This record gives sequence, structure tokens and C-alpha cells, in this order.
Amino acid sequence: MTSKLTLPQLNALDAAAFVQVLGAIFEHSPWVAERVLIQRPFDSTPALHSAMVAAIEAEGSEAQLTLIRAHPELAGKAAVRGELTEESTREQSGAGLDRCTPLEFAELQRLNTRYNEKFGFPFIVAVRGHTRHSIIALMAQRLENSAQAEQGECLQQIYKIGQFRLGDLLAET
Repeated sequence: MTSKLTLPQLNALDAAAFVQVLGAIFEHSPWVAERVLIQRPFDSTPALHSAMVAAIEAEGSEAQLTLIRAHPELAGKAAVRGELTEESTREQSGAGLDRCTPLEFAELQRLNTRYNEKFGFPFIVAVRGHTRHSIIALMAQRLENSAQAEQGECLQQIYKIGQFRLGDLLAET
């Protein structure tokens, strides 16, 4: 396991390194790290996370939809092809999505299809603390939401994922 970066180390990085280090906190969206560069130095991990969330909120609905759509389907085609980011692979594996039975996998594929058809973006959940069974149940439940409610829920889950990823990256100081 690599050692964690401290917040003072992160704050001291040049702009390119700062964006590179934080670029994967929000899936395929290094622009979030770019937006918070000028707010350095951050005095805590929660302050950094709050600044990143505020940057996403300030970008508006279209950028938020792009961020949501940057996420892979859970146990979807990208996972099967081995095309997930390192972070997503680790997170999905931690929830057991790489160990689905054929029936569970088929159900996830069916739910992914229904979800994408209804909302136009992938189902997103911060999988830490979930099992493949709880994820399948949650996906079925959230299919009952309105598009607006579901977009908001996806953003909340993305923020939670970002918080987990920052906690994995940065040492407590």
C-alpha cells in the first residue's frame, strides 16, 4: 500500500500535480480539481471536499449531468471489458460486484438497462458498505424516483464517493 499524502503536501504541489493527484476523485472529471486550485491552501480534508462539491454545484445542471454520465454502470460492460478506473474497480470489487452469480449479473444488466432508458444516465451509488444484494434492491427501488429526484440522488452519491476517495488518498493531519 502506498503512503498517503498529507494535506500540506497536497497544498504545496504545483497546479499540474495538484490536478493530477485529485483528478480521479470525481470520475473522469479533473475539471473539479482545476476549479478549486485557487482556493488553496486547504486546512482540512472536509474543507477540500466542500470546495469540490461547491465547484460542481456552481457549474450547473448540464455539467452535473456530464459528471453523472462519466460514471460507469455497476457490473456493466466496462467492468466486463476491464475498462474501469482503478478506483471504480476497487470499489465495485469491494461490494462483491465482481463475484455476481449469473442470475445476479443478469438482474444487474436488466436493471442497468431500465435505469438508463428511464433516466438517461447510469445508476450511481457509493458502494462502500453495500453488498451486491443491497445494490440490486436499491437500484430497483430508485427506479421509482422522478428524473429530477434521481439526478439529485446521483449527485449526493457522487459527493459521498468523492469523500471516500479523498479519505483514501489523504492522511489525517
